[in-house]
Amino acid sequence: MNQESSVNISIPKLPETLNGLCEIALNLWWTWNPRGKNLFKQLNPYLWKESGHNPIAMLKKISPEALEAAGKNASFLREYSYVYALFKDYINDKNIYSKEELSPIAYFCAEYGLHHTVPIYSGGLGFLAGDILKESSDMGLPMVGIGFMYPEGYVRQIIGADGWQNGTTEPIEQDVAPIERVLDEKGNHFTIQVPFIDPPVYASIWKVNVGRVTLYLLDTDIEQNDPWDRQISSRLYTSDINQRLRQQIVLGIGGYRVLEKLGIEYSILHLNEGYPAFALFERVRSCIEDENLTLEEAISRVKKTSIFTTHTPLQAGTDVHSFDMISKNFQDYWQRLGMDKETFMSFGLNPDDPNAGFNMTVFGLKMCDNRNAVSKKHSEVAQKIWKNILPETSKEQPAIDYVTNGVHLSTWAGDEFIEILEHTLGNRWMMMQDDPDLWGYIEDIDDEVIWNISYGGKVRMVNFIRERVRRKWSDEGIDPVVAMAEGVMLDPDVLTIGFARRMTEYKRPALILHDLDRLEKIVNNYARPVQIVFSGKAHPSDITGKKILQHIFKTAQDPRFRGRIAFIEDYSENVAKHLVRGVDVWLNNPLIPMEACGTSGMKAALNGVLHLSVMDGWWPEGSNGKNGWTFGSEPSDDAEDAASLYDTIENEIVPLYYDVRENGISHGWIDKMKESMMSISPRFSARRMMKEYMRKFYVPISKELLTEEKSESTAASSAVRPEPLQ
Repeated sequence: MNQESSVNISIPKLPETLNGLCEIALNLWWTWNPRGKNLFKQLNPYLWKESGHNPIAMLKKISPEALEAAGKNASFLREYSYVYALFKDYINDKNIYSKEELSPIAYFCAEYGLHHTVPIYSGGLGFLAGDILKESSDMGLPMVGIGFMYPEGYVRQIIGADGWQNGTTEPIEQDVAPIERVLDEKGNHFTIQVPFIDPPVYASIWKVNVGRVTLYLLDTDIEQNDPWDRQISSRLYTSDINQRLRQQIVLGIGGYRVLEKLGIEYSILHLNEGYPAFALFERVRSCIEDENLTLEEAISRVKKTSIFTTHTPLQAGTDVHSFDMISKNFQDYWQRLGMDKETFMSFGLNPDDPNAGFNMTVFGLKMCDNRNAVSKKHSEVAQKIWKNILPETSKEQPAIDYVTNGVHLSTWAGDEFIEILEHTLGNRWMMMQDDPDLWGYIEDIDDEVIWNISYGGKVRMVNFIRERVRRKWSDEGIDPVVAMAEGVMLDPDVLTIGFARRMTEYKRPALILHDLDRLEKIVNNYARPVQIVFSGKAHPSDITGKKILQHIFKTAQDPRFRGRIAFIEDYSENVAKHLVRGVDVWLNNPLIPMEACGTSGMKAALNGVLHLSVMDGWWPEGSNGKNGWTFGSEPSDDAEDAASLYDTIENEIVPLYYDVRENGISHGWIDKMKESMMSISPRFSARRMMKEYMRKFYVPISKELLTEEKSESTAASSAVRPEPLQ
């Protein structure tokens, strides 16, 4: 199958003059283009809000009469025509960014954070993968994504009155999601059989259009499978280790088979963490069977052309499968590769714990010559913890290099900031977004403009939180104390600190609650109050994380804090956007060195939010002493770090924020905001990140492949050259 077709039957028939709305709605391009979003809002502001900013859901609800009227409205048609032209120009532009000749890249990841209408993500790893696809689209990189559909999505968080996280599934609403069935030649839903699983397991294929990049999703929840097998792809990160292994087989081996069956050619395999690592073995099999390479040649080819990105800051955080389970699932497979059992198992054997089982991270590190951590500090940590499996290298060429994560600017920066940047820098500035000199023009923006945009973001955040509480109260009724804990009493005029990320022990979500008596004095300072907004989910199996979350929620219910501590339920991409654009300070305090990178603080910095962090993850690269605050010690100590945190808030942050002049603006605070935006935004953008992936990995691999192809072509032509005439 060389050419796939697709269909989405959920969008109703549109007037001929508005047919392009369907095309735009089915491509996530609109999610990071303000005029795309505003086009749907302009069509019907009320339904846009009620649909949760979901254009497909809105188009299903809007009446045919309203659509007909819009199709005859000159003002709307003018804007529609312009936005549709922008969209088509974007999709069809073949001369975008890259001047290098790049080989096609297949990007595999277990989760993708793209938009809340496609809930196939749990946190930072997924948002990073989503930003990589978006930035690759913007830059015109030849990339295709492979992931899972997850019909039941990730956990939807419901906090009980006692503060305990109760999880329920958040199924993908396929009839209103921007996903399409991939069809085969006969018009049926395209389905593959995953190789080497007995009894057979099948997966149907869906696709998501991410600008110019296509993401293919595997779904085992289909009638051809037994009930147990239907559950393989049903939910993100199952805690059942046996089902987890089957997920990894389907994602890696099945995902590779999807590319083969669709006829999608690629030369570079990029794995985001160990979950899809079995794609490496499937690529070895393909090299042996399709290109007639020997086992050694195939392994060498795969190693040279594959990239493994690790996010793991400790060995205990990796997936390890028992040798018995691997044997049960792969006995026929290693024989097909021409390996014996010992050789096959050796690829996942961790010499630091050889009896533990088959380690997926070890496997990825051993089978890829191109490896990277996700920050400079993480590279140093990763090389120490994996030193016994890595080859000897030099400082100039480390065994685990690093590409510090970045964030997709158009997704995470508020529309108002993008508008003022376009006004200041011109409409081509986005193409140069990683140029630090360009960001120097931030200095020229009037302080009052910056302050008003920031304050407007806070007002929208508070209104968004209050509206969520109002809806919850009207739908199910909630105790007033719960409403207070969920943010109904937040005040946009108060200095606001945000903490939003996965609720797990090493991130120390409750560090700021370490001394409640001291915190009470900070929060309730009559002249200079402070409020704190928390959000985040604990993994369904993480009891410790749930207990930390419960402690935070009960503290928020405590009347002595007067509603100035809030926990926002069901952290999602939409909640994240409001928080990174609405708080004044972004708090980050993991146990050092447990934060591989972290990206939420980068997203906040794009919007002028100031970073308050321990020296871990990306912050050692980002901090210059003037663009935020650093606190805490290394090694981490809860009591010392909490005291340092309180001192910083009381003695530096609060006085600066409330040092307002006659116009009601703290110019010292604005100076720090500008410094943060100028120093952080270009260096931690997804554009800079993808350029580094190009420079360190994609381009060198592509050049080596091109050289090999030319050599093979020359050899082939020499082999068939006729004898010269005598």
